[in-house]
Amino acid sequence: MGSYADYCRRLFGRPMLKLTIDGGFSCPNRDGTLGTEGCSYCCGEAFSPAYCRGGKSITQQIDDGIRFHASRRRSATGYLAYFQSYSNTYAPLDILRMRYEEALAHPLVSGLVIGTRPDCVDEEKLDYLASLSKQHYVMVEYGIESCYDRTLASIGRGHDYACTCHAIQATARRGIACGGHLILGLPGESLQEMVEEASLLSLLPLTTLKLHQLQVLKGSQMGRQYLCHPGSLPPPFQLEQYITLVCDFLERLRPDIVVERFAASVPPSLLADPARSWRHPDGSHVKGSELSRLIRAELARRGTSQGFLHINK
Repeated sequence: MGSYADYCRRLFGRPMLKLTIDGGFSCPNRDGTLGTEGCSYCCGEAFSPAYCRGGKSITQQIDDGIRFHASRRRSATGYLAYFQSYSNTYAPLDILRMRYEEALAHPLVSGLVIGTRPDCVDEEKLDYLASLSKQHYVMVEYGIESCYDRTLASIGRGHDYACTCHAIQATARRGIACGGHLILGLPGESLQEMVEEASLLSLLPLTTLKLHQLQVLKGSQMGRQYLCHPGSLPPPFQLEQYITLVCDFLERLRPDIVVERFAASVPPSLLADPARSWRHPDGSHVKGSELSRLIRAELARRGTSQGFLHINK
């Protein structure tokens, strides 16, 4: 099971860092097209670093992002501009062109990662991204969240899974790399259903996948629901339970899909339910690198690997 860092080294021949960019886009679930409060789990501010805020230009955000990572001793010889907040294809094409091409004009930026919804792309936008991908690395990262229509309806996504499949297939057909984002632990889904999503996603032409456990964030609809009725949401995963679930999932996931992330990580101060932040007995938080090591150790203990059951079914 290769890491995302390994994937970047193979592709670019050097270490790469993502620089989160706020392109100033909205979302059909926030501007009144489908809704005004976003999906029930969403609080976009939780995932925007401070250097993105304040109405800065794309170029300034990139420069500030490079300095931000350098101050934390995260250096790289190349960067990917990651348009993350909200739906980053949700604008007329001329606006998209202006935002993306400003990022690509930066001398240290080698490509784009564009986070968006499956219902916010069309043929014209994908054709434009395909033309960009001939000169630069381009990945479109789709919020899949769930493969089940009843779940997508209950969290207020405003589209079905068929829409997700169509968008990913149309993107990959043009030679554009596709990423996906899946939330484990959404209300109403059993552990077995979550595991079975690995087989469903393996049918799609995904390049990368991020797994996130459900986080109940302050400011989200779920956060408000939890504060009023704590028992109305599924209990948080215990660390050992989540490791078991992820390993069961990975065994069924196509082995060439690069798993970029195994879990979400947000500041505990943003959680409406603090129990969803895993801690050691001494109170320190379980870091993503440690979770990755524990998952790999569990696969080794089982004598399996990513795709083991996908290949041997």
